[in-house]
Amino acid sequence: MSAAQTPGMTIGEFLRSLWRIVAGRPNIPPALQGNALLQTVLKRRSVRRFTQQDIPEEVFAAILEAARVAPSTVNLQSWAFAVFSTESWQAAFGRAIPFKAQRAVIVLGDMHRNRAVLQAFPRSPLVEYSAAVMNASLAAMAMTIAAEALGVGSVMLSETGRSGLLDAGYLKEKLGLPERVFPLMTIVFGYPAQAAPPMPPRLPLEQICFEGQYREADEEVMAEWMRQMTAGYKASFPTSSLQAQLGVYQSKIGQAEADLRQMVFGVGAGLGPAQPVQKDDN
Repeated sequence: MSAAQTPGMTIGEFLRSLWRIVAGRPNIPPALQGNALLQTVLKRRSVRRFTQQDIPEEVFAAILEAARVAPSTVNLQSWAFAVFSTESWQAAFGRAIPFKAQRAVIVLGDMHRNRAVLQAFPRSPLVEYSAAVMNASLAAMAMTIAAEALGVGSVMLSETGRSGLLDAGYLKEKLGLPERVFPLMTIVFGYPAQAAPPMPPRLPLEQICFEGQYREADEEVMAEWMRQMTAGYKASFPTSSLQAQLGVYQSKIGQAEADLRQMVFGVGAGLGPAQPVQKDDN
């Protein structure tokens, strides 16, 4: 691989960045290294290659149960889950589940269902939206941890296969979503077809935690993180690049913004016009 394949990096920088990714490990205090639950949480990785082994019904039911009992603001449970097998995904979308996974769950924020019993609650779309995102994301994480504990791999998708936040309008139509229900992500599940990949580049704890007032991140630490992100993406996807993938996101953000504004705030919210971008079917 030449340095030209990774813009702005020499071969030496590229190799050093890859080594730092491979050498990366969660920081676990020695006294806690035998804790099985902590190990499950910290060893979880996003999986993008699956076997064709079916996930038993009771295993998948347990994964969904982890979502059902997840914590939520005032126990509002402002989420919904569109659940798919390989057959029902094919029927709905005309293609296989991304990465040839065996099961898929589209995680939705749901501000619609509770209105049946909370009609007197003042309408506050931004607060409700934020709570729904927070709650549904907790449920999504609970699913991935339950899956990991049961030997099932998973990966969260925001764009791949038109399956997440950046294709909100498309999924609203496909799933027949009512007002105030919006897609956040798809999680696909299956048994991993390879050993767990290295831990993706993580920022040091001191860059994301602070006491007292907010502290700006160190510029060199952020630059090093970006070098590792760029090198890691190229190593994982040799025919593409992180810049190319960011370009895909860029091309879809305008339309996603317009769709989500309508789904969350409704027409006439007075937020000013979004700038939609022509959607494609990739």
